[in-house]
Amino acid sequence: MRIVIGSDHAGFHLKATIIDHVTSLGHEVYDAGSYDANPVDFPDVAKTVTSSIIEGKADRGLMVCGTGVGASIAANKVKGIRAAVCHDVHSAHQSVEHDDVNVMCIGAQIVGAWLARDLVAAYLAAEFSTDEDFRRRVRKLAEMDEQR
Repeated sequence: MRIVIGSDHAGFHLKATIIDHVTSLGHEVYDAGSYDANPVDFPDVAKTVTSSIIEGKADRGLMVCGTGVGASIAANKVKGIRAAVCHDVHSAHQSVEHDDVNVMCIGAQIVGAWLARDLVAAYLAAEFSTDEDFRRRVRKLAEMDEQR
């Protein structure tokens, strides 16, 4: 898979660990910044991450900020993006399986490197369920996008 990964300054150091892990899992990585620990606004990074997905340059995205919350809010402002904050392995895979999440957000001030690797592995291994209940619900989310 092609994975776009972005962070603000609070997530910069954990992002490096995540990039190494995603690459070791055999995925192609596009680093959307930030490229150092200097302050940067997470909405700007979210625009780059989500644009890569919407334009078909990436299959899924990962964002790392302090809590994951700001990144998720920013990403969810973009039509066609379904972002979720995931700090446990169950949510990391179920967000894809049930809700077809295409951007997972992680809080670098909440999780450490070991858990982040487990979260990323679960997220990237998950596939959207073929169960009609989940498909119907995601179609309704797409309809909500169209009403914006």
